[in-house]
Amino acid sequence: MDIVIAEKPAIGRIFASVLGASEKKNGYLEGNGWIVSWCLGHLADFIDAEGYDPKYAKWRREDLPILPEEWKYVVLKNRGAQFAVLRKLLLRDDVDEVVNACDCAWEGERIFRTAYRLADCRKPVRRLWISSMEENAIREGFRNLKPGADYDGLYEAALCRAKADWLVGINATRLFSVLYGRTLNVGRVASPTLALVVRREAEIAAFQSVPFYHVELSCGELTLEGEKIDAKEDAASLAAACRGGEAVVRSVERKEKAEKPPALFDLTALQREANRLFGYTAQQTLNCAQSLYEKQICTYPRTDSRFLTDDMESGVPALATAAAMLCEAEPPVEILSKQVCDSRKVSDHHAILPTKNAAGKNLSSLTPEERRVLLLVCRRLLQAVSGPYRYAETVVEAECSGHRFSAKGRETLDKGWKIYAEDVGETLLPEGLAEGQRMPVDMVKVKEGQTSPPKHYTEGTLLAAMEAAGAKDMPEDADRKGLGTPATRAGILEKLVSSGFIERRKSQKITHLIPTPVGSALVAVLPETLQSPMLTAEWERRLKEVERGELAPDSFTDGIAALVRELTETYQTVPGAETLFPSEKKSVGKCPRCGADVNESKRGFFCENRACRFALWKENRFFTAKRKALTKSVAAALLKNGRVKLANCYSEKTGKTYDATVFLEDDGTKTNFRLEFENRRAHTGGTTST
Repeated sequence: MDIVIAEKPAIGRIFASVLGASEKKNGYLEGNGWIVSWCLGHLADFIDAEGYDPKYAKWRREDLPILPEEWKYVVLKNRGAQFAVLRKLLLRDDVDEVVNACDCAWEGERIFRTAYRLADCRKPVRRLWISSMEENAIREGFRNLKPGADYDGLYEAALCRAKADWLVGINATRLFSVLYGRTLNVGRVASPTLALVVRREAEIAAFQSVPFYHVELSCGELTLEGEKIDAKEDAASLAAACRGGEAVVRSVERKEKAEKPPALFDLTALQREANRLFGYTAQQTLNCAQSLYEKQICTYPRTDSRFLTDDMESGVPALATAAAMLCEAEPPVEILSKQVCDSRKVSDHHAILPTKNAAGKNLSSLTPEERRVLLLVCRRLLQAVSGPYRYAETVVEAECSGHRFSAKGRETLDKGWKIYAEDVGETLLPEGLAEGQRMPVDMVKVKEGQTSPPKHYTEGTLLAAMEAAGAKDMPEDADRKGLGTPATRAGILEKLVSSGFIERRKSQKITHLIPTPVGSALVAVLPETLQSPMLTAEWERRLKEVERGELAPDSFTDGIAALVRELTETYQTVPGAETLFPSEKKSVGKCPRCGADVNESKRGFFCENRACRFALWKENRFFTAKRKALTKSVAAALLKNGRVKLANCYSEKTGKTYDATVFLEDDGTKTNFRLEFENRRAHTGGTTST
């Protein structure tokens, strides 16, 4: 009997339906010679730093760098029951073989292998590799299962990326949080992405707008525009010279041009288009695309390819017909399948497509957002298999008062792929224009313009910047360029927002991504190595080399470890940092664990560095039992001196009161209070786990 391991329950149930495993069990389905279970996403992952040594519970620079010699795992919260089910199934005597049916990408491979190895399973593994959840595609995939070892490189690359993110995240976050007294999450990809946004805002702030001028001539039905003029006086002088004069046509040039159709969508291109048209965040678009995939309406979304494999060419017309039905449009008269197929440009997965059966699906269950994303995918397919947009461009050059003026017109010859896109926007010029023709000037205008600053990033334009980051410094044949991958970029943006480094700010109908003061301050103190797009893009390229077996995994992780070691041992704080990271609350004292400020809130006194987790709770049992309040002054004394004298403490044993000194003791994980009396010591302590 074989066991199939899916990444999520919904996907597992689809596989079970196709395989005939219809008997429902606790955490799996069984039947027809198959067991189908699932992982719930990551069942286990690397343990936190304190799992390697309890001393790491307290954040201290002297403990850095933290570089595990042997990586340890922990089953994640609320995942233990399913992992127990999976482990039992994997070790069943009647299970002969395991099918890895997790998502066909780096993270899917890591999810499966982590669970498989933690279960101590040694049974042979085969890999299901599909790009569509349609029944026929699933059956074909199971008929052509691949040896699991074929994907060792994929797993090694995923593991290297996870280790790199852990090493940079744990060490750099602790380093900067301790040095600057507040939680500053630093990431291998997130920090260079934040730097892009901060630099763009700096460019906008430094931009000085400069006015410029154009002289415009109206000659009957023809409008001619002059060249840009910097000085208003010069523009006014030219306008005066042209009034009542005539313009002489020096040339009329007509050229026929063609605009190729756009390529199919990969995930990043789809996210950018959905953001431009609908304002969707990258995560919203990814969620929609993933849902459409699980509902068997679209193909696998986490792809960086914009083409199909050559063997898919014969099936393109049927897909285009289905797309046209969904768009309530006519399919192209000639479906040019060949121009969307190129196996050399397909990596792990082909471009995003509607499935063959999408037109027959009941779409009423889709959310409005899912329907819009589906129609985007369908329209892009129709555009991509259509002919070029052909047009004639006419340029008229004229002269008036010794200065050059021009007009440009466009006439559509064949709408081609644009029949499924936006209006082509024709600009027709008067007929009969000829060289040497003289035209009286009826009206003269001086039009003023302003040079424009760079635009604030939107989600779509930032995705484009992430995709292109460092690309010009990469080899032309590099498979992986830019910051992050299509599968991870949405999560990076969400993390920057949730960490308080970037905010979404709506202006009219456009939502911009703006760095917060803390985000800008973080970039100001980060060394170039952690904010360089080129360096991070180089890491992504090297990860691809690991996947192909061209680079040893240890070579990659050793490089990351060396960077982390140099950072933690040599970094010096930026002078004047207290102005970069001002506290919004009044400090009661310094945290005994990490040295950050401890601030008062309604329920207690908490370290400003949220990752530190040090707290003194006002309703602490140790104080309430003695009928004493943990006031601001008491907390301040404990933090400053480690002790405070209290009078008239109540004794629960005798019912009497006494005077004593309370000592604060903190081991990095727990806070303990100890009493000492004037003439004798009493270890009537209390412990608070924080």
